[in-house]
Amino acid sequence: MKILARLILGLVIFDAAGTAPTLEPINYDSETYDTVLEDLDNLYNYENIPIGQAEIETATVMPSGNRELLTPPPPPEEAEEEEEEESTPRLIDGSSPQEPEFTGVLGPHTNEDFPTCLLCTCISTTVYCDDRELDAIPPLPRNTAYFYSRFNRIKKINKNDFASLNDLRRIDLTSNLISEIDEDAFRKLPRLRELVLRDNKIRQLPELPNTLTFIDISSNRLGRKGIKQEAFKDMSDLHHLYLTDNNLDHIPLPLPENLRALHLQNNNILEMHEDTFCNVKNLTYIRKALEDIRLDGNPINLSKTPQAYLCLPRLPIGSLV
Repeated sequence: MKILARLILGLVIFDAAGTAPTLEPINYDSETYDTVLEDLDNLYNYENIPIGQAEIETATVMPSGNRELLTPPPPPEEAEEEEEEESTPRLIDGSSPQEPEFTGVLGPHTNEDFPTCLLCTCISTTVYCDDRELDAIPPLPRNTAYFYSRFNRIKKINKNDFASLNDLRRIDLTSNLISEIDEDAFRKLPRLRELVLRDNKIRQLPELPNTLTFIDISSNRLGRKGIKQEAFKDMSDLHHLYLTDNNLDHIPLPLPENLRALHLQNNNILEMHEDTFCNVKNLTYIRKALEDIRLDGNPINLSKTPQAYLCLPRLPIGSLV
């Protein structure tokens, strides 16, 4: 029994020694100390000193030999990580309020107009998208009044490209590749005043709003059926109509009363009637506004229809032979 008890006691002592704090030896350099422990009795011997003359001596004592100091074990790393996590504020769902969420490369969009005004130049109510290699109409701010997208690669104008742009007054799509226009692309724009579609590949002109004052569809491919009958009849405010360099074989009639300039150079117009510009039933009728008519570059002899110009302030420019 004694042997068993000793064995158990030895195991307990061994286990306790294993869990005890580690001991690190510390060596002391004797050069940094003034004395040693063995000299303390001589340093502080006040037996033979009178009471009024006692002085306190100071010295740095070096421990005798090497001593081992107890150092506590380092704290576990897991505890440190838990403390750091607790110091960071968290929301109810466990997420951190300092972690922003981005929906795209440029971050969340503040409004739908931002991408277009980054790609193009937006100044007040005017949007400039010239020469940006666009192949479609970009989404425009709702307050856009003037839109320029010249020298691009746009091929088609869709129904909704200008939808809800009630303040849009001018559209300039010069020098693109437009060959198709939806029938309702422009018709529902209540304030559209100027439409420039020159230098494209347009074969068929859609229905246009009656609010237009300026139309330029020069350098396209408009032919016999390219313009609807009476397409400009109700445009009471139309002042300039430019249809130069197309394949038209007739003058689109009737022309608005307030029209000032009509350019039809370099088409295929072969004939003209006496009532093209004037009213043959009213010989006193004078068309004062229409002062600029260009028919040069057409295979038509203007001298064959002299009665067609009697109501005009100026004769048309064209061939008389």
